[in-house]
Amino acid sequence: MRSIALFTALVLLAGCTTFHAKSLNPSSTASAFESRTLYNSGLRSYLEKNLHHLVKPWPPASWDLPMLTLVSFYYHPDLAKARAAWEVKQAGIMTAGSRPNPTAGFTPQYHANPGGLAPWTLSFFLDIPVETAGKRGYRIARASHLSEAARMQIANTAWQVRSRLRGDMLSLYGLIQKKQILQEELNLQREIVRIFRKRFATGEDSQYALTRSVISMEKTALSLSRIRKAEVQARVTLAGSIGLPPAALREVHISLKVMDKVDADLYSPEVRHEALLNRADILAKLSEYAAAQADLQLQVARQYPDIHLGPAYAWDQGDNEWSLGGALILPVLSRNEGPIAEARARRKEKAAEFIALQARVIEDTDGAFEGYKGSLKILETADSLLSRQKRNIWAAEERLRAGQTDRLTVMEARLELVAVRLSRLDALVTAQESVGRLEDAVQRPLSRQDNFPETAIFYQGEKQ
Repeated sequence: MRSIALFTALVLLAGCTTFHAKSLNPSSTASAFESRTLYNSGLRSYLEKNLHHLVKPWPPASWDLPMLTLVSFYYHPDLAKARAAWEVKQAGIMTAGSRPNPTAGFTPQYHANPGGLAPWTLSFFLDIPVETAGKRGYRIARASHLSEAARMQIANTAWQVRSRLRGDMLSLYGLIQKKQILQEELNLQREIVRIFRKRFATGEDSQYALTRSVISMEKTALSLSRIRKAEVQARVTLAGSIGLPPAALREVHISLKVMDKVDADLYSPEVRHEALLNRADILAKLSEYAAAQADLQLQVARQYPDIHLGPAYAWDQGDNEWSLGGALILPVLSRNEGPIAEARARRKEKAAEFIALQARVIEDTDGAFEGYKGSLKILETADSLLSRQKRNIWAAEERLRAGQTDRLTVMEARLELVAVRLSRLDALVTAQESVGRLEDAVQRPLSRQDNFPETAIFYQGEKQ
């Protein structure tokens, strides 16, 4: 008996998983984050795997939106969190598929008055549960649908990461362009101030005119200082949207050419239809609904009791006794009505959530499209105004060469061009923002200059 007991214990313990402690040190995690760069070998392998070509030279001389999107997929903590949540749901499938273990029992009895027989009765029994009505299959189905919903949530999170990245790149683009235009404006104003000083010295203009030109110059200088400060902050924000420390973007050239132009034919009914059916959050809600339906099937199946088989053996004072019994719970007081009602209500809730989400997608898509069309018209008007102002400057310079006007008039015309260029920049940034809202509504890139590496979404980035 001792040998049998020892053998049984060894068999049971052989398949057990052992626990290994894994510490989480805030100092180490902070240090690991601060050490992230754009140049490590793991990132290079990740880029080459998902771009399907070698990245040469390494490191790249310039980083554009598609490449930085991949970098954010590799580093961003939100995606690491979403992938970890998916792993939890995948493990849930294993849990759902596990079968209930049998129960073994041993009950020795000692007879005080054996009457000449052996004083012991040794009883051994098993309780073998048998699930009925397909409960295990419904559990697996529910867990599988929840796992798929978590997988789709990775895609949804990836799009949010990419959307923030594009928005931050657009903000940086607007600040860099505005800085350049304001610097040109400041140079023009300095020249105008020199002209006014000469004219004031010769009595051609008043102190008021000179002071006004100086004030305008100083206002532009102040605006330029603010823009430079905002640019530094924008680079810090951009680093955060990638999942990098700010130091990682120092001395790094970021290509923003994708922001120079807005395509005029980004939208079509097919794009809208695809968004209503295949957005990641739409697919996630469909999976959640399917999980709720599988849960309802499970609760209905739980009306039917499981069977417990009970084979037993007893050695009773030298006599061998064998028995085979069975048991089940009698569903006379409860037929699982409460959990069934709850599961039915949850399915209804998930259906309502899906319909509400789809309605919001329709509203967002149509609203973003109207905003996109309106911003294109404003940009077109700004382009036309810019062309007319350039012609005016050309005419003013021609008159200057012909001696029909003075240099101050030409410089003031150039200042007007700067103002028009600033207005045109605002119109371009607004148009690009409308493109971003339209892309967010359909959850896919629409510009032909862009690329969204979908194959990289579900693969683990940096090892955590």
